[in-house]
Amino acid sequence: MKIAIFSDVHGNRFALEAVLADIREFKPGEILNLGDQIWGGADPAGAWRIQRDLGIRGVRGNTDERIAQMVENGDKAEQYRAWVLEQTGPEPVEALGALPLTLEAVGGEIVVAHGSLESAWEPLMFTERKKKGGYRPARPAELLERARAFPEAKVFVVGHTHQERFLEVEGRAFVNAGPVSRPKDGSAWARWIALERRDGAWSVTFRRVAYDVEAAARWAEAHAPHGPKEARHLRLGLEQE
Repeated sequence: MKIAIFSDVHGNRFALEAVLADIREFKPGEILNLGDQIWGGADPAGAWRIQRDLGIRGVRGNTDERIAQMVENGDKAEQYRAWVLEQTGPEPVEALGALPLTLEAVGGEIVVAHGSLESAWEPLMFTERKKKGGYRPARPAELLERARAFPEAKVFVVGHTHQERFLEVEGRAFVNAGPVSRPKDGSAWARWIALERRDGAWSVTFRRVAYDVEAAARWAEAHAPHGPKEARHLRLGLEQE
């Protein structure tokens, strides 16, 4: 049994095409999409058409909730939302808003979400520091508590943080997928997760794929709001102020 999982496309058609080409070589039985589908500036219309036409199951991300107006957007976010929908048309509003928060696959052995199992905005594998600010990696006991609602699950996969991370706790795997677009570690490659079950055990592989970053960056510079900033992020693989 093979499962492919990708997350955080962020409107980057160029990176998504490369990821899907790599996934096709893996030949999975199912592909899952962890959300944040179109909030980005490297051809969001093209990225939307591809994801829509795949016809695969997925969950909603925090920016999908922005698109669907499930949260209150500030002025800047609303302006960006309007630009994205100028590119895609109105179809994503209803489609993204209808996506669930979590999904189960392979009879409940795999559970996926965008952020945490309770919110698209919170990270499953990180814990907020109340006094010092920022986040720290979640402790094993915290992860088990957060997974309590899914006692039969063996693998949990989330996105949102744009940080690749793996931790096994009492035989249960917790995986943070890297992003298809907008990485944060200084590597511009697109990422996805390959799961494979053999003899009852799941293996987890973090996949990285080269793509035409320069074409994506040029598209952003030519068309997107804050295009030069988006282009720098894509080229450097690192978000800058």
